[in-house]
Amino acid sequence: QVQLVESGGGLVQPGGSLRLSCEASGRTFNTYYMGWFRQAPGKEREFVAAIKWIGISTYYADSVKGRFTISRDTAKNTVYLQMNSLKPADTAVYYCAATRGTNYYTEVSYNSWGQGTQVTVSS
Repeated sequence: QVQLVESGGGLVQPGGSLRLSCEASGRTFNTYYMGWFRQAPGKEREFVAAIKWIGISTYYADSVKGRFTISRDTAKNTVYLQMNSLKPADTAVYYCAATRGTNYYTEVSYNSWGQGTQVTVSS
């Protein structure tokens, strides 16, 4: 099993930036995609971004394209989410997840999840 720990969340003003990190440990050899999801108060969890664990392919939700960048360092077992031009609508708990499958978009496809890190965008 894969254990995931997110960090880097916090309070930022609109237009600001944050960089989230997700460190993986345990058995990662079967991981195919790493993804970021978020859940705002009163809303369902939604897909944000995903990246192949080995490779350079990346995928983004339309709501964050051009503002967020996902990256990874497999040697460090770490994925990152650089968030720029943040909006109040980006306020949510952000979760890192890992899947052995080929469906990077659907929440139920992911078998390992981190505990989440809070991102609050407010003036």
